[in-house]
Amino acid sequence: MKTAVTGATGFVGSRLVAQLLERGHEVTALVRSLERAAPLAQRGVRLVKGDLADEAAIADAVSGQDVVIHSAALTGATNEEEFLAANRDGTARMVDAAVRANVPRFVLVSSAAAGGPAAIGRARTGVDEEDLPVTGYGRSKLAGELEVRRAPIRWSILRPPAVYGPGDVANFLTVFRAARRLGVSPVFGDGSQLISLIHVDDLASAIATAAEQPAVDGDVFYVNHPEVVTSRQFVEAVGDVVGRRLRVLPLPHWVTRSALRATGAWAGIFGTRTILHADKANEFVQPAWTGDPTRFIERTGPRRLDEFVGLERTR
Repeated sequence: MKTAVTGATGFVGSRLVAQLLERGHEVTALVRSLERAAPLAQRGVRLVKGDLADEAAIADAVSGQDVVIHSAALTGATNEEEFLAANRDGTARMVDAAVRANVPRFVLVSSAAAGGPAAIGRARTGVDEEDLPVTGYGRSKLAGELEVRRAPIRWSILRPPAVYGPGDVANFLTVFRAARRLGVSPVFGDGSQLISLIHVDDLASAIATAAEQPAVDGDVFYVNHPEVVTSRQFVEAVGDVVGRRLRVLPLPHWVTRSALRATGAWAGIFGTRTILHADKANEFVQPAWTGDPTRFIERTGPRRLDEFVGLERTR
């Protein structure tokens, strides 16, 4: 199978490409830096230099492919317009190019942020639910989903939650560093927030499976381990991984909002992108971010989503 991938040098994308190659796919990657992507070329991946604004490069990357997997996304921005330019408009260019090239299938790696928080005791499924994103990032990912859904192409959309595992430089790296060095880990609120998680290798497997399985066409799926944990349980598990008994530091919501407002303002002054801004507090103060992967498992087989495998795999 010939497969075009965006985001191939990232945390998830690099693991995805490895999975695809193991399964015998011929992979083409749209990359911004040929130097950074050199290890992919050494493994036989065809590289096309360009970004999500480069229509010629996108057309080259998707030409002759059996499936396009769009996993690239902007996760930190200075404002919502910047999120939309990447996550909505970039997705529109990708899917439009795939349609023009007569690519049969398109897989979008979206985010649980596009659906919004869940109610306690009722994980999101992607079926008969109103999407209520609470951040600019989430709204931009939902806008990207709508670009895919309107296109005359067979598509599937995956909504992963927080992703953990080796190579993480954004989601939980700070938590692990604080735990290892200081023996302290903050939690937002009182630590009772319910969360779903997925290991990066299991997410890569789910994405590759979606690319191969027409059974998931035309639908939106949450892809995560079924076990739900609290934010306090998560940081306590981090302590087990690093071999330290952690002091859990609860952060009241007003502290969370104030701190993120300050970091966002500081980044704005210097024009730097960050995921830590006032808008992000709208995610941290929610009671639950949980997804139900049952439908994806039923369509594709259990694969590697049917049990929570634990944080020891971050080592």
